[in-house]
Amino acid sequence: MCRDFDAPYLPGSDDWFTWRGERRRAKSSAARAVTITALALWRSCTVCATLIAMIAKLNGRLDSTGEDWAIVDVGGVGYLVHCSARTLAALGDVGEGCTVHTDLQVSENDMRLLGFAESAERDWFRLLTGVQGVGSKVGLAILSALSTGELRDACAASDAASVARANGVGPKLAGRIVNELKDKAGAMPGAGGSGSAGVAASGAATAGGASADAVSALENLGFKPAVAAQAVARAVEEFGEGASEGDLIRVALKKAAG
Repeated sequence: MCRDFDAPYLPGSDDWFTWRGERRRAKSSAARAVTITALALWRSCTVCATLIAMIAKLNGRLDSTGEDWAIVDVGGVGYLVHCSARTLAALGDVGEGCTVHTDLQVSENDMRLLGFAESAERDWFRLLTGVQGVGSKVGLAILSALSTGELRDACAASDAASVARANGVGPKLAGRIVNELKDKAGAMPGAGGSGSAGVAASGAATAGGASADAVSALENLGFKPAVAAQAVARAVEEFGEGASEGDLIRVALKKAAG
């Protein structure tokens, strides 16, 4: 039974077969056009994400601010960055020059640029969002409630109550955060502290994320967290600011083994 009720020719005729072929070719061309358009859009989004991910720091003028965001004007281009309350307070007044360290967060339905007044805060944000259940919103809430030093001390002391002060952080999540980060806290930037954690932190403050990665590498090699943190801190003291992860691991291995 013929289903092509709108055919302009008698089904079975030569003209009908010609018309059917042209129609199929037209549909095929339309499908290819849609596919090519979708692929072009996907590639465009991928390029945009890659370009944004390459932005590590913005240096410009503070254009405007909101409850949890700021727009930084760099050469006439306004960058929307989501920030913690501490970063917003540190940026100064609208119209003044400012510097923002950035990080890109990509989810299934969103892509946003996060801004931080200091690279140390960005390092902590990356560490926090590596914990299950901590997204960019919760990470910024924690950094709004606690300074990097307070956060480091809370994790080192397994003080979940302090972390739970942040909006959106319950006791269960706070406990998970301090349990997962207590062994890494000593090598992260932050003022204060005492004991082995304080020694590690004072030396690692200048190296930031590189020191945390070095500590993790030593732990993977079988060294205890406290030993790894102290060894990396001593390596940071030896190399100073700008130490690379490779140099830290190489020297820290010798110090930890010795």
